[in-house]
Amino acid sequence: MLSSLADQLHRSLGLLQKQDIQTAANALKSDWSNAKIRLGDDCAAIRDRDGYLLFAAEGMLPQFVEQEPWFAGWSAVMVNVSDIYAMGGTPIAVVDTIWSKTGQNTDAIWEGMRAASAAYNVPIVGGHTNCHSSYTALSVAILGRANRVITSFDAQPGDLLLVATDLRGQPYPNYPFWNAATNADPTQLRKNLSILPKLAETGLCKAGKDISMGGIIGTLIMLLETSNCGAILNLEQVPCPNELALHEWLVHFPSYGFLLSIAPPLVQQVQALFREQDLVCEVVGEIQANPQLILRSYGESIEFWDLSKQGLTGFAP
Repeated sequence: MLSSLADQLHRSLGLLQKQDIQTAANALKSDWSNAKIRLGDDCAAIRDRDGYLLFAAEGMLPQFVEQEPWFAGWSAVMVNVSDIYAMGGTPIAVVDTIWSKTGQNTDAIWEGMRAASAAYNVPIVGGHTNCHSSYTALSVAILGRANRVITSFDAQPGDLLLVATDLRGQPYPNYPFWNAATNADPTQLRKNLSILPKLAETGLCKAGKDISMGGIIGTLIMLLETSNCGAILNLEQVPCPNELALHEWLVHFPSYGFLLSIAPPLVQQVQALFREQDLVCEVVGEIQANPQLILRSYGESIEFWDLSKQGLTGFAP
């Protein structure tokens, strides 16, 4: 039943952790409400000459770094790269911050970061290292550039909601990750990502986000929150890997996944760009003026989130 699925999604860890962002929104409220650089996007978009510098950072869960150091290193670079491309940009370089108990504890982390750096052709150019810590921690920051941006603030009522993803992968053991990257051809990885700057620069897409640790559900709520609107999500239209149940996929982090808000006349052009590279790109819903996320499945509907009563990140207009 749809109500049972909604209950499962409400309890998902990725969605609950997105609410931690409210601490930043509350602390910075007096600053970001009048800021020239809007907060709540995948990257900070900083006006620079005739375009934008894009600046972002990601921290890895300590348990993840301890248990899966190579993949944590890879993921730290990958998620930052995805943030830059999600906004229509191309990455310039990354820096890292590593805290560990010994120097040897960082070997696998470095191997993972270097592998991703090579695969995505984004150099690691500096950072901070401490090998005398009582714990292991990893974060990575990235700088990129865009001529025109895809933002989280510009979804419009009447737009169609598209999911673009790569189903040519497999679940990563013990974590809600869909891995379609580590064994892929690096040239193809970069070609797949290059679609996003093309969408931005041709005006085919003005609003969207990369699908993050909140999965499709959490990412959609964040997009609606910053765009001050709502949506209907048709669950039967969501493309899902055969290896996962829908309730799992909706909260998974895909190594390649984007939510795009597209004007109806432009949908076929956008889909064609992804499908030319054997990527999946499907219409899964519609942006609405009413600030609620409605889940719909085979004629049944349920209100999943009412943004007029409850935010997720706190970065609402």
